Amino acid sequence: MMDKYFDYRKHKTDFKTEVIAGVSTFLTMAYILFLNPVILADGGFDFGGVFTATVLATAIACFIAAFYAKTWPVGLAPGMGINAFIAYGVCLGMNYTPAEALGAVFVAGVVFLIISLTPIRAWLINSIPKSLKLGIGAGIGLFLAIIGFEIMGLTGDHPVTLVTLGDLSNPLLLLGAGAFISMIVMEKMKIKGNIIIGIIAFSIIAWVTGLGKFNGVVSAPPPMTHLFAFDLGAALSASMVTVIFTLFFIDFFDTAGTLTSVANVSGKIGKDGKIQDIDKAMLSDSVSTVAGSLLGTSTVTTYVESAAGVKAGGRTGMTSLVIGLLFLACIFLAPLATSLPKEIDGAALIYIATLFVRNIVDIEWDDIAESGPAVLAMIAMPFTYSISHGIALAFISYAAIKICTGKTNVSPAIWVIAIASVISFVVA
Repeated sequence: MMDKYFDYRKHKTDFKTEVIAGVSTFLTMAYILFLNPVILADGGFDFGGVFTATVLATAIACFIAAFYAKTWPVGLAPGMGINAFIAYGVCLGMNYTPAEALGAVFVAGVVFLIISLTPIRAWLINSIPKSLKLGIGAGIGLFLAIIGFEIMGLTGDHPVTLVTLGDLSNPLLLLGAGAFISMIVMEKMKIKGNIIIGIIAFSIIAWVTGLGKFNGVVSAPPPMTHLFAFDLGAALSASMVTVIFTLFFIDFFDTAGTLTSVANVSGKIGKDGKIQDIDKAMLSDSVSTVAGSLLGTSTVTTYVESAAGVKAGGRTGMTSLVIGLLFLACIFLAPLATSLPKEIDGAALIYIATLFVRNIVDIEWDDIAESGPAVLAMIAMPFTYSISHGIALAFISYAAIKICTGKTNVSPAIWVIAIASVISFVVA
């Protein structure tokens, strides 16, 4: 039955290979089970409710990809960076409630869904300069890094320098540092699941030494406290426009970039340069974001870690199905999630940040008009503690540079986003 549906022979794969690929991708992205609740809980969300929502949203998203975008061996889950923006930018920074933030996620998902059904999708993908995309991605990584530093305790407040070195005598901080180093070593050794292995291994050390509290492994799933709890009132207000745009922008271009990477590895780019069935993959992602907001978690997106499964031979939606089933099986692990020391969670965030930042190698460094705005986006996000501000400043500077150098023959999308960004600063 599965052979006929996914057509293994056509895609030069088989059931065993697809299962191995699914397990490979699951191991590389399983960390989201623990980090998503930790991050959103900082913004006022209920940890247990987010844990259950994360499991179900991830499983449903993977099932949608498996049976609709069935030629894409990808994993989907609440996105890193976007969850931090919701928690620290929208809820803590702008004082919106979790329900209001989820309303914004829902609206952004609907916008993504509509655009995925129209030719606007291709126009947008081709409109944003590559350097800006890479700079914004790296900026999100640096934003995650500063959050990870704070969670670990590596930084502290200072009245003059604003930040200073934290208390390095804290044994949990040292364990977190060990976890970070171990993740890098394991990646260097090509060990799959290095993030989740590092988190669990060093958490066990914390429990055994009495530095951390072990709450158990399994229990009944926590109640879904944020189920259908979104508030559209604030989401449809003028003050939320920037938030919705940021959520849409990150999800849309992150998904497009991830799918392009997966397509390169899996051979899904045709002779004409077009990516096969990208419309179905984008639609699956947007529907999943809407579903995730209804369940009570932040924006769901396609994970670049899917490349691990592709490299293991995954070529069909069967890989996605396996990923979804494995995440669903984790729904009873809430006690384990609450047992992980925050210092080790912070170390995982810093490691993930390095994965975001390393793509800056592809920025057009020889053209300062391209690299300048990209670097501005990178440094503005952590220094202003806002992803949306970083995106806005990048587009405003990019447009201004083009005007001043007389090179105004750029996509209309640049001008629209730049003008909207200026307006958002004026009315803020």
